[in-house]
Amino acid sequence: MITRQELEGKWKQLKGQIRQQWGQLTDDDLQTVRGDTEQLIGVIQEKTGQSRRQIEDYLDKMVHDGQAAVHQMGDTVRQFADVANQKFQEGYRQIGEQVETGYHEARDVVRGRPLESVVAAFGAGLISGVLVALMMRTGRS
Repeated sequence: MITRQELEGKWKQLKGQIRQQWGQLTDDDLQTVRGDTEQLIGVIQEKTGQSRRQIEDYLDKMVHDGQAAVHQMGDTVRQFADVANQKFQEGYRQIGEQVETGYHEARDVVRGRPLESVVAAFGAGLISGVLVALMMRTGRS
């Protein structure tokens, strides 16, 4: 039989299903029992004439089905996380390969044209320094 803790813990989710199964129940009926298993079973028996066993079986099934759905969602989330992790690792590996390729190409250029490489690096540094100085000067004004 469904326990009071199970019913109270899932009351909001179960309330809609209970209303669907037993349309004779009003919002006031459900507000009155507010998760109390014994009261709920009593109200349903009074309104529908169903046996206690039928009501308990249905409530147990609802809770069990809800737990199974939660487990299934957990499995789906884990699968999604595994796929995302694989994609992330693949992207990380590809970036690593591209960086390594770029490094080797830059090394080959510097080895093949050392003077031009030093001049280009000096020019880039000079331009960067001028831009930073201009930005700092503009920031003070």
